[in-house]
Formats: sequence, C-alpha cells, structure tokens
Amino acid sequence: MADLSGSYRLGPDAGRVIVRTSRAGLAAKVGHDLEIEVTRWSADITVPDADNGGLAAATITAELDLGSLTVRAGSGGARPLTDSDRRDIESTMRKILPGGGGGAATATFRSSRIIPSAVGGAIEGALTLNGRSQPARLQVTNPVPGRYRGTVPVVQSAFGIKPYTGFFGALKLRDEVAAEFEVDLNRS
Repeated sequence: MADLSGSYRLGPDAGRVIVRTSRAGLAAKVGHDLEIEVTRWSADITVPDADNGGLAAATITAELDLGSLTVRAGSGGARPLTDSDRRDIESTMRKILPGGGGGAATATFRSSRIIPSAVGGAIEGALTLNGRSQPARLQVTNPVPGRYRGTVPVVQSAFGIKPYTGFFGALKLRDEVAAEFEVDLNRS
C-alpha cells in the first residue's frame, strides 16, 4: 500500500458526492429513482505517518451544502425525466430539507474510527443533519491507489426529515436513501 500520510483538502474538483433515491407506494411506477449530486462540499483528511498509526489513525471531516443539490438523472417512471421535472424536484427538495428553501442547510460527517482493509474498509463516525446526529458507517473500496469510493445508507426520518409523498400519498420516496462518494486524493 502506498504511503498516504499527510493532509488533504477535497472538494468537487477531486470527486463527487451523489444521493440516490428510490420510490415506493401504489403510484411508484409514475415517479423516478433519482441521482442527485451535491455540487458544493468539502472534506478534510489527515493521515498520520505509519509510526503514528497510519491510515487506521486518520481523521476525516466533511461538510455538504444541501442547497447545492442538483438532479442529474432519473430512471424508471411513466415518462422520461424532463428539465421541468428536475426544476420542480429541486424546488421541492429545498422545501423539505432543513433550511426551508432559503437557509444554508448543511450535512456534516466526522469520523471516529477508520477500519482499513486490503480493498478499502470502513469509516465510522457521526452524520449530523437537521440538528440531529446519528452514527454512520461508510463502506469504502479502494479501486486504485489514492482513489476511494464509498456508500452510506441515510434514513431521512432519523434526522427529522419527512420523505416526499405525492399523489395523495400514493407516490412516496423511500425513507432510506444512499449517499455515495468518489474521491481522488491525487487531485487534492
């Protein structure tokens, strides 16, 4: 494994953060499963040298600007996702999420434990959203040196967020969404 010791400051130029939603309810065929990108985010990673614990002693913090959520794709549905649909969904997200459409809503993550493995590992910590913190475990893969991909399930109701419903409750967004990231430390 390559020596990764050092400090890294990451943002959209070094990776992506995606939220994937899925639908439920009697009218689920009408809606879309969405790929939503967080276009403004930052992460700070500090990896001590091997003598001081190396990757297992790393610390990670991240801040995501929820006002920057942008719908990138939609699959399924009775018809293809249009630009108008994207604008409507983004407007609805801003009303549902903390900040009520005008605030500077953020989600933050702080690691408490890194569990490295030969293929990636896990990052445990706390995810804070809407003034509530919950434990989170990110499963991470390391496809090439310096590049990491991960995913973490997020249950909206655990953070006091009521998932979207439409058509008088017949179309629902599943409570659990998947937050995914891909970063390249070589681009930090």
